Amino acid sequence: MTFIEILLLAIGLSFDTLAFSIVGGLCIKNLKPGQNIRIISTFGLIQAAFLLAGWLLGGSFVRYIEAYDHWVAFILLAFIGGKMIIDSRAPSDDKQVDLLDTPKLLLACVATSIDALAVGISMAALQVDIRRMVLALITVFAVTAGASELGLKGGEWAARIFGKKSYLIGGLVLIAIGVKILIEHLTA
Repeated sequence: MTFIEILLLAIGLSFDTLAFSIVGGLCIKNLKPGQNIRIISTFGLIQAAFLLAGWLLGGSFVRYIEAYDHWVAFILLAFIGGKMIIDSRAPSDDKQVDLLDTPKLLLACVATSIDALAVGISMAALQVDIRRMVLALITVFAVTAGASELGLKGGEWAARIFGKKSYLIGGLVLIAIGVKILIEHLTA
């Protein structure tokens, strides 16, 4: 794999993180620099870890996960998105995509990184060597963290404009991501 192919792969894997981070940015008020670094590095690390896990497990694991990985991502995203839509109508200030909450952050990272596991398995099948894999891991980490940063800033901006309606918009976006993942895998 060339660096350009790796970069394009990293960009493709980061789109779900970008969208989820936008939703997270809608829900977080006054994000501090340390909190920001924690969020973006967690997205990057988990995306890279899933890619590495797929590569290490190789083709032997693909038959066990490919039948249901898209369903897991869809259910997680639909649940979180549905809860946000419900909360957008409630008077409470409960933040369902509060990426400052570690369990919610980890759930978001897993939901947006499942595809990286499958890509890692594909890379093992293509016999990508260790040198290229290290380059891929660094690139995926950096691009995913950058996408998360961009999403958080975009979400903060949108929250200032849309206010409480941003929860409704964010919930619809998460459900749409889940549906997209499901359709892509069912029609492939």
